[in-house]
Amino acid sequence: MTKTAWVFPGQGSQAVGMGLDLLDSPEAKAKFDKASELLGWSVIDRIQGDAIELSKTLYTQPCLYIVEAILADQLKAAGQTPDFVAGHSLGEYSALYAAGVFSFESGLKIIQTRSQLMDSSSSGTMAALLGFDRIELETAIEATDGVVMANDNNSGQVVISGEPDAVDRIIAAVKCKRAVKLNVSGAFHSPLMAAAADHFNTVLKDMPFNDAQIPVLSNTDPTPCTNAVDLKARLSRQMTGAVRWREISLALPDLGVTAITEVGPGKVLVGIMKRTCADMVFATIGTQAELAALN
Repeated sequence: MTKTAWVFPGQGSQAVGMGLDLLDSPEAKAKFDKASELLGWSVIDRIQGDAIELSKTLYTQPCLYIVEAILADQLKAAGQTPDFVAGHSLGEYSALYAAGVFSFESGLKIIQTRSQLMDSSSSGTMAALLGFDRIELETAIEATDGVVMANDNNSGQVVISGEPDAVDRIIAAVKCKRAVKLNVSGAFHSPLMAAAADHFNTVLKDMPFNDAQIPVLSNTDPTPCTNAVDLKARLSRQMTGAVRWREISLALPDLGVTAITEVGPGKVLVGIMKRTCADMVFATIGTQAELAALN
């Protein structure tokens, strides 16, 4: 029997117009309306508006969660159920929602806090590195204060995060095919987010979590888990901890997964994971047309 995993992309996968074709569904429209009411701004206006505005953390994170949650609901309504779920950074919240760990509204409220704290962070920077020698990179990071590997996406793609000078030293010291500074407000998934994480975790601790109905592989611990207490503890470490996506990708075949569906706009995770899971069957569900093709 085929085992499947749903994976949810994070910040960087957003696109103007994403999810608006789902508005023909009354259930989807109700979620858009409810989200706008909770957030205090029009989700639809942000999604169909300016790309630069949509790319701001304050708006990107809630909008991605809303679209991904609706897509997960539509998949379930079509009779689809995964064996495992996982999400990349912000996408982990969509995965937890899909697994029944919290309600749509609870997830949106905590993401609103997260996005506000991360948007206001002004310390540090991030850079993506492609095509490098991993041992050389890990050795350089180990020897350089103020920088960490923030996203370990696959064997040839990582994101480093930290103090600007430290990030620049790594780029200068490590030979790679390409190094790109990211347009972000701070050094996400690094110790420089500690103050924001402390504030966030005071809010997170009061948020009700249910045991997951579907095992979740977390960014900070890429092993299947359903226990509510453990899932919250994992999430509490996410803002300062690394996104261990390469390890998640390696774990899925070992768990018997043979098919992966990216639930969200674009094909970012499919592109990342094909390098690690070459024999996997991949699919994307990000539009109404892709949902309709399931029937």
